[in-house]
Amino acid sequence: MNMSVLTLQEYEFEKQFNENEAIQWMQENWKKSFLFSALYAAFIFGGRHLMNKRAKFELRTPLVLWSLTLAVFSIFGALRTGAYMVYILMTKGLKQSVCDQSFYNGPISKFWAYAFVLSKAPELGDTIFIILRKQKLIFLHWYHHITVLLYSWYSYKDMVAGGGWFMTMNFSVHALMYSYYALRAAGFRVSRKFAMFITLSQITQMLVGCVVNYLVYYWMQHDQCYSHFQNIFWSSLMYLSYLVLFCHFFFEAYMGKMRKIRKTE
Repeated sequence: MNMSVLTLQEYEFEKQFNENEAIQWMQENWKKSFLFSALYAAFIFGGRHLMNKRAKFELRTPLVLWSLTLAVFSIFGALRTGAYMVYILMTKGLKQSVCDQSFYNGPISKFWAYAFVLSKAPELGDTIFIILRKQKLIFLHWYHHITVLLYSWYSYKDMVAGGGWFMTMNFSVHALMYSYYALRAAGFRVSRKFAMFITLSQITQMLVGCVVNYLVYYWMQHDQCYSHFQNIFWSSLMYLSYLVLFCHFFFEAYMGKMRKIRKTE
């Protein structure tokens, strides 16, 4: 079957989506992401204080439903944006896949680009379960949630280059991550190797994100990519910080524990 037929076949809700209204709304309202972030930070510190002397909540069923919902959403997002990105790569090449703004207004991807940036607000709800279940809340978790929300809303309004790569990678990693969370919450025993693979996928995502930022900056000098220095600066800083934090998490969570096990043996 023809590749273009496979990748550019739209569902009715994708066809009817008005990306111009979405982009206009984001241009007028993107600063609300700072309000959401502030409320989120207040909940973290306030919630931990309130739960300090209270018994933890189990919330197993709500957690399964929450994780499963985000897993299904991420899987569909990964399949649809991935199909579009593969089509661009195969028909127009790497430079076009990085620089082309059609990801924000093209068939299929325009709906999922907007769904992606909007989803960063409700995804803050992950932390509610950690607080109420009195689980360990690491810096990487809440720092990642806040910065992704701020950056994705800030970038979508300008339709900057590189967005297709960033969103497709995030959808793909989240498809794995939330599926893992759903299985764990449902009581299934999942191999530790799967968790390691997810973290390695996140590290790879950050490395590719740094490379894409470099390519955008390089091609921007030749007027072949639409972005601006301020965006590339914040994006590069964000991806580099993620890379360091995820590498640190990987060695602490997996390599460190392996050493402890070997010592006890």
